[in-house]
Amino acid sequence: MAKEIINSGVDHNVIANGTKIKGIISTETDFRVDGEIEGDVVCNGKIVIGTLGCLKGNLKCTNAEIMGRVNGTIVTSEVTSLKSTAKFFGELKTKVLIIEPEAIFSGTCDMGPEKAPEKPTVTVKKV
Repeated sequence: MAKEIINSGVDHNVIANGTKIKGIISTETDFRVDGEIEGDVVCNGKIVIGTLGCLKGNLKCTNAEIMGRVNGTIVTSEVTSLKSTAKFFGELKTKVLIIEPEAIFSGTCDMGPEKAPEKPTVTVKKV
């Protein structure tokens, strides 16, 4: 009888160089892009856009490490790192932003909490 092989390592997905995808991608594990994606990506882990990788669209993840090109919106709940080869054009919302020298950043950045704090209600009584 054949033995079932169980992968005890960390699962991750890879879009290889030369691969082009249009659409919506959703994953629960870490994700690396060395090809091209046009669309939206939701990743409940870390996403790495390699030096040859390109994303045109929206990205929502826990952590992002960008070495390639991104045109669109990135929302991370923890850390976004733009490496020296990164080219980012768009909107960024993150808790922590790291930009290496020579990285290109053209757009806006919001480093506040994910949800805006509720404004206190003020009651004024007429005397």
